[in-house]
Amino acid sequence: MIRTRRFLRQLPAVTLLLTLSFVGGCGDTPTEPAPTFQKTDLRVGSGPQAEAGDVLRVFYTGWIYDSSRPDQKGLQFETNVGGNPLTFTLGRGEVIIGWDEGLLGVQLGTIRRLVIPPDRAYGSSRRGPIPPNSTLIFEVEVAEIIEQ
Repeated sequence: MIRTRRFLRQLPAVTLLLTLSFVGGCGDTPTEPAPTFQKTDLRVGSGPQAEAGDVLRVFYTGWIYDSSRPDQKGLQFETNVGGNPLTFTLGRGEVIIGWDEGLLGVQLGTIRRLVIPPDRAYGSSRRGPIPPNSTLIFEVEVAEIIEQ
């Protein structure tokens, strides 16, 4: 009986410690190691390959990497599919490094899946719904390549 009472008196402290541990685990640190940079063509296009300096117009969707899901696609944080294409110059730092590296050599009409670790994405910075140190997945469809 004495042991039970002692435990019950300590219960609020135990509950507080468990709560702090749980909340601390929901912070801005990744819970799994980042995979390596990957690029996979889901559909191969045709024509000349994009080079640094070319202007690309693309449609894309981005997800936070989640290894617990069969397709590794966690929270979808952005898409422009059904809207206007994003236009940028390849290799000029107008997009994250993973895009500049991952879209080199892409052809018109290609849909490319990019798995981008934090060091080629946003690193230790938070970007809206994207936590620091996040690995990202993008599916990018090339709508136009303007050779320079």
